[in-house]
Amino acid sequence: MHTPLFQDILILLGFSVLIVFLLQRLRLPSIIGFLFTGLLIGPHGLSLIQAVEEVEILSEIGVILLLFVIGMEMSIKQLASIKKTVFIGGALQVGLMVGVAAVVYYLLGYPWGEAVFVGFLFSLSSTAIVLKTLQDRQEMTTPHGRNALGILIFQDIIVVPMMLVTPLMAGEATNLGLSILSLLGKSLVVVAITFVSARYVVPRLLHQVARTQSKELFLLVTIALCFAVAYLTSAIGLSLALGAFLAGLIVSESEYSHQATSIILPFRELFTSFFFVSVGMLLDLQFFIAHVSIILLLVLVVFLVKSSVAALAVAALKYPPRTVLLTGLSLFQVGEFAFILSKVGIEYELLSPQTNQYFLSVSIVSMLFTPFVIMGAAPLSTWLLGVRKKMGLASARSAPVADTPEGHSAFENHLVIIGYGVNGRNLARAATASNIPFVIIEMNPETVQREKARGLPILFGDASEDHILEQVQLAQARCAVVAISDHQATQAVIKNIRGISSTLYLVVRTRFVQQTQDLLALGADEVIPEEFETSVIIFAQVLHNFLVPEDEIDQLVERARADNYQLFQSDKITIRTFRHTDIADFNITCLRMTGDSNKFLGKPLHELNLRTEYGINILAIKRGEETRQSIQPEEELRPGDILYLQGSPAHIERFHQLVK
Repeated sequence: MHTPLFQDILILLGFSVLIVFLLQRLRLPSIIGFLFTGLLIGPHGLSLIQAVEEVEILSEIGVILLLFVIGMEMSIKQLASIKKTVFIGGALQVGLMVGVAAVVYYLLGYPWGEAVFVGFLFSLSSTAIVLKTLQDRQEMTTPHGRNALGILIFQDIIVVPMMLVTPLMAGEATNLGLSILSLLGKSLVVVAITFVSARYVVPRLLHQVARTQSKELFLLVTIALCFAVAYLTSAIGLSLALGAFLAGLIVSESEYSHQATSIILPFRELFTSFFFVSVGMLLDLQFFIAHVSIILLLVLVVFLVKSSVAALAVAALKYPPRTVLLTGLSLFQVGEFAFILSKVGIEYELLSPQTNQYFLSVSIVSMLFTPFVIMGAAPLSTWLLGVRKKMGLASARSAPVADTPEGHSAFENHLVIIGYGVNGRNLARAATASNIPFVIIEMNPETVQREKARGLPILFGDASEDHILEQVQLAQARCAVVAISDHQATQAVIKNIRGISSTLYLVVRTRFVQQTQDLLALGADEVIPEEFETSVIIFAQVLHNFLVPEDEIDQLVERARADNYQLFQSDKITIRTFRHTDIADFNITCLRMTGDSNKFLGKPLHELNLRTEYGINILAIKRGEETRQSIQPEEELRPGDILYLQGSPAHIERFHQLVK
């Protein structure tokens, strides 16, 4: 039996493997490879794909799974922390972009209805490409990553009202007020269902499923939850992607979200590849080649205008210049939901076929450039900020002085904590417990407002700005810790700190050990890479379990850190611990005596002869609140006693079975 879809999937995967492999050798993002694959095999390229609509359906699943995983990696609490970005930043970005595009299009001689609709199209950015690129670069938790997510969420919500008002702009009669009221009512129901499910229903459901120890059932339930919520939001008129994101938030509130993420990831990677390929198929190569100069000029205009508008929206939320620039550069492209909206515009004759081809060409080319722009956004923003300083445009008060911690105007011999994530928060708690004076610099305004209300010495600002470091009196500080997740920002902060003080003790946290040398060269005294510090803790615990002497473990740990973790990166081990071949069997464990252990209860230990009969030694007995470490031969075992035993694993297991 010949199945066209199966043949098309085989062609799609085959070309994707080849093109992505070649681009990976050139160190280019895989997204670019998928988009080029679509261009090559699509109906406007070699026309190798026949079942185009079926591939588009598979691509929808990819977007659903992508947003589902992103939702699982967040939480309702984290989403609430960016509510200002979602509603204020998102509304500003969409509103300003619609206004700018509509005015320009109207001045070109088009009616207001068509002009506003074109503004709708260009106000939307690519949720799938931006979030996938930021996730691959591990920038979702950075300030600009959270801002991009918040604005994209608003765009996914606002696209539905845009569809509702499109017939009105085309002169078609419609009961707009009733439609919007109905949509609001249904949306409130979805929010209520999401909250109740996340708090009470899904955690209990996943707990019962996890108890079955069935991976297949856990997978089915997880995917069913994703598709069910996505279908529910689609049924009331919202997008499938928004529903999938809400489903991810629901699952994230349970302790099984990490397992669910690991199960979904392989499916997400497969189906999102279909999405990017399907986007590439939309570009009409003949039209693009015939109008390439105009299209590239339009892409440049869209890049400049849309980046500026998104940056202005974030600047209104009082974020530092660097975060403003990075967010703006992330959202310059035209997104996939605009494709859906454009079909509605064609239906109501608000978009001509030729204008639609220009729109599709500009959109897809901007999507192709997106990974490159995000990759180069950090150095570009650093360069722009440098130019801004040289031209004297950087205000000495780039951050509000009002954000200086109250009651902490004078600092001396203190600790400066840059970044108030998990590491910064734990460090602040330790400093408080140790009575060490400290001050925190944080770029999330809501975090600053919340912690300031609790009396924490924290101020809002970008530590790469001289004025901010002057506010915390860095020159008088004893130590500074940089605990932010953005590597480029970390480098800028180190340079700024060393420009003020060359003697300050500077500790820097980073994600990867490959970044250690660069940060040390810039002036950090200590660099703590998370991936290898985890390895240090693991191997220290393992060696401790094997009863390697503590001083040798300490020596290994110190040597590993002193050599920048070369111990883990080379097959050559320069330090070896001494261990007798039999000592690895010196296992210590504890067992509880139950009332059924009649064979051993109420008898003196010298009668039980445990060492000879069972190959074990009792090192200590815990009875109630008392722990007896000096065990006499006359000691009798009682129900509830906790025995600390030494012996080989086989002997201990045999004794355990007898006790049970």
